[in-house]
Amino acid sequence: MKKIFLFVFAVIVFATFSRAQGFHLGAKFGANLSKIDGQSFKQSFDLGYQLGGFAEINFNKNIGIQPEVLFSQTNTKVASGFQAIYDSIGHTFIGQKVKLNYLNIPVLLRINSGKFLTFLVGPQFSILVNDKEDLLENGKNAFKSGDFAMVAGAQLNIGSLRVYGRYNIGLSNINDIDNQDKWKNQQLQLGVGLRIL
Repeated sequence: MKKIFLFVFAVIVFATFSRAQGFHLGAKFGANLSKIDGQSFKQSFDLGYQLGGFAEINFNKNIGIQPEVLFSQTNTKVASGFQAIYDSIGHTFIGQKVKLNYLNIPVLLRINSGKFLTFLVGPQFSILVNDKEDLLENGKNAFKSGDFAMVAGAQLNIGSLRVYGRYNIGLSNINDIDNQDKWKNQQLQLGVGLRIL
């Protein structure tokens, strides 16, 4: 499934590049304020980071697409709700830190509102790349290996510098234990990028 998604992504990028009026590459980094929505986890945003690369593919001066590949970190802590739901496990989880590292692949529609402001919206597929994905002593994976989200935000364009803010809302249930509690990612992203080419 992952290979098929990456192949389709590569074909879309190649096809749009061949028809685009403007093509640019850049690097970006920033902060994540993230949480996992669900009664099992602390319901406040924790700090993480994201970094990676992006492409700007403009069809004309008003519209284009912006595919990206980002390494992104989600941090949270287990809450009492997890203990209540999974009490039969016989292990104390409350306060345990959870760090999830994702490879995010958003493909965003670029809507340019003048020279300095761009609105971004679109889907994002994320692949969990943690070496350890379990909360349970038996090693059963607690989190699904993929996540699907929608992204919306805005970006200031100052020469080659990009300053952006976004909100990502997970649409998938990432709970891989059972269906007793639905876990969904939420994330605020703030960062800067630099157009290199």
